[in-house]
Amino acid sequence: MAIEVKLAGAIDDAHVEHLQWLKNRLGDDLLDAVVVTTGPVAYRRPDGIAVVPAALLGP
Repeated sequence: MAIEVKLAGAIDDAHVEHLQWLKNRLGDDLLDAVVVTTGPVAYRRPDGIAVVPAALLGP
């Protein structure tokens, strides 16, 4: 699993370029890729990378 943290509320392709590179490099050996953000909503991008607000990670 790969996790990257961004201090951005909205995520675009430039924010996930390193995760996409890793995903291409490792293929099926990479279980999942996640970007933790300051945004309000969790979702999965069309490229399969999950976007998760930091607020959902704590109590």
